Amino acid sequence: MTRRARRGGWSWLLAAEGEGNRSNELAECFATCFSTPAGRRVLEYLRRAFLSRRVPPTAPDAVLRHVEGQRSVVAHIHSLVEQGLAARRN
Repeated sequence: MTRRARRGGWSWLLAAEGEGNRSNELAECFATCFSTPAGRRVLEYLRRAFLSRRVPPTAPDAVLRHVEGQRSVVAHIHSLVEQGLAARRN
């Protein structure tokens, strides 16, 4: 039985969200990484390549799910960068 299964349901996810300080530290690492000129260029590329990508309405479900997964990852990176920058300002 896996550790997740022993904890039951979705409780393992709630514990990960409550990491607080470690999460802030990670967000600051993302902000540091993507605040450089090279990092900003990479983040802009990710936005163009994945967030701005359009698929036709006739695309199969598998393609739509794949594209949405890519968008989710890029949006998460962007969110961590913003959190890290906000933490620096405070």
